[in-house]
Amino acid sequence: MGETRSEKLEFVPAHIKVIETIRPKYTCKQCEQTGTGNQVKIAPMPATPIPKGIATSSLLSQIISAKYQYGLPLYRQEKMFNEYGIKLSRKTMSDWVIRCSELLSPLYDELKTKLLSQPVIHADETPLKVIKAERASSYMWVYCCGSDTERNKDVKNIVLYDYHNSRAAACVVDYLDGYEGYLQVDGYAAYGKTEAILAGCMAHARRKFIDAKTGQGKNKTGKADVALNLMGKLYGIETSLKGKTAEEKYRVRQEKSKIIIDKLHGWVIDNKDKVPPKSKLGEAMTYWCNQAHKLTTYLKDGRINIDNNRAERAVKPFVIGRKNWLFSNTPRGATASAILYSIIESARANGLLVDNYLQICLEELAKKPETHTHLLPWNFKQG
Repeated sequence: MGETRSEKLEFVPAHIKVIETIRPKYTCKQCEQTGTGNQVKIAPMPATPIPKGIATSSLLSQIISAKYQYGLPLYRQEKMFNEYGIKLSRKTMSDWVIRCSELLSPLYDELKTKLLSQPVIHADETPLKVIKAERASSYMWVYCCGSDTERNKDVKNIVLYDYHNSRAAACVVDYLDGYEGYLQVDGYAAYGKTEAILAGCMAHARRKFIDAKTGQGKNKTGKADVALNLMGKLYGIETSLKGKTAEEKYRVRQEKSKIIIDKLHGWVIDNKDKVPPKSKLGEAMTYWCNQAHKLTTYLKDGRINIDNNRAERAVKPFVIGRKNWLFSNTPRGATASAILYSIIESARANGLLVDNYLQICLEELAKKPETHTHLLPWNFKQG
């Protein structure tokens, strides 16, 4: 009469095993008798991410992804390993994490070279508490290109973080190293010190008009609605352009978006002096006037986005992780975090399984390869 089947999910807890490497020793009887040559031969130890350490690449990738991808601080991981009967102190794991970041730094440098060759880069920065830093204020800068939602063989999806105990313009100027492409950013003045062509963020401008609308009260229509309606039309055009080529985006923006931008700019100029400058609407209009030359840059090239949401999304994983581990103890640890977040988020942006990617990268880099091209996320063959 056949059979009836049903399925249920069962969780199998993780387990840790000890891998023992046995290397036989050989001696040459003739060498012993004649006293010539090396009398004992033994095979070299396999290359490991941390020489003479007990951690394998799989354990290291697990610790790194747990902290930087899922926001699990090392002190919590220490408790978790204790439950498995493994004594791993957070100090030991912290040392491993820093040494892994140093091993991965050549791959980070390769990604940075690729980033600086792209036509459009997005940038943003966020505060970071570093206990043993010289100055009280530290920042994690983020630079990215491509998309975190779309895959395009002609566009590289890269996310890189850079730690500094400063928010000075020198941080971004030094990192971009003379970059002359498009740099999409918010209104922070430091980005204007670079040699890049700045593109503004329409989302920032829109948020200021949203704040002004909130001040109008519920169910009330005011001047802020005029700007928001026009911006809504601009975003509607961008939605219709998803998946289109840069040439198509440029053509449609010139035909449709430019007219709306001109109308919006004219409206702001006509009404700016009629609004108190310190009001929310006055602040929104002032922001528009100060940033207008950057907010319209996206009309000039179809490769540019209407806003800087790409960078704002890229900085979120770091912000979420920061809420869990709260601070970095030393600048060296903060720099390690920058490298590891970069490798993880670049892997995610290219649709890779982070744990697997990290493990393979650590194994390969331990062998000191001459080139790292095969480890770049878009070249990586997922196992």
